[in-house]
Amino acid sequence: MKFSTMTAILATALCVAGCRYDKAGKNGGAGVDSANAQDITAQDFGDAQNGAQSGSIAGASEGKFEDMYTRCTDVNFEPVYFGFDSTVVPQGELGKIDAVVQHLNSRSDRVVVVEGNCDERGSNEYNMALGENRAIIVRNYLVQSGIAADRIQTRSYGEEKPAVDGHDESAWRLNRRGEFAIYQK
Repeated sequence: MKFSTMTAILATALCVAGCRYDKAGKNGGAGVDSANAQDITAQDFGDAQNGAQSGSIAGASEGKFEDMYTRCTDVNFEPVYFGFDSTVVPQGELGKIDAVVQHLNSRSDRVVVVEGNCDERGSNEYNMALGENRAIIVRNYLVQSGIAADRIQTRSYGEEKPAVDGHDESAWRLNRRGEFAIYQK
């Protein structure tokens, strides 16, 4: 396995083990917003370790979608934003993923790459693992919403592709995200 894959699996296992969550809104670890019991965590629809099939191209065995298919420019989806050092999908962000589900359900000739991103804080290795875990959590939600796993791949860019330049929370909050790249077969 690649180093980044092993790092992602290890980081996810540690996060899932350390971030217990119950439906009453009580939590026993970091990464869970106890004020909003409707936030979605790894426990709600599968942890990243169980969702990963082949590391950074989870969900497809034949190759990278971007090498095989044409990137769609006729549709853009809003990024899913995450809290600091978190893989929790806030309730308010689920509609963005649901929009991707609707699109993929209406277009069977399309596939998606979920791209996980982080802000600049943390080591490169940590941010690559966190970005992968964010992408896999979104992927798992897509699968549980009925999208075939072989139509979804994940990528982590860690801190390498910031949406906004800057070194404060106003920039960091926009860089902690999952993005959707849609391709047509």
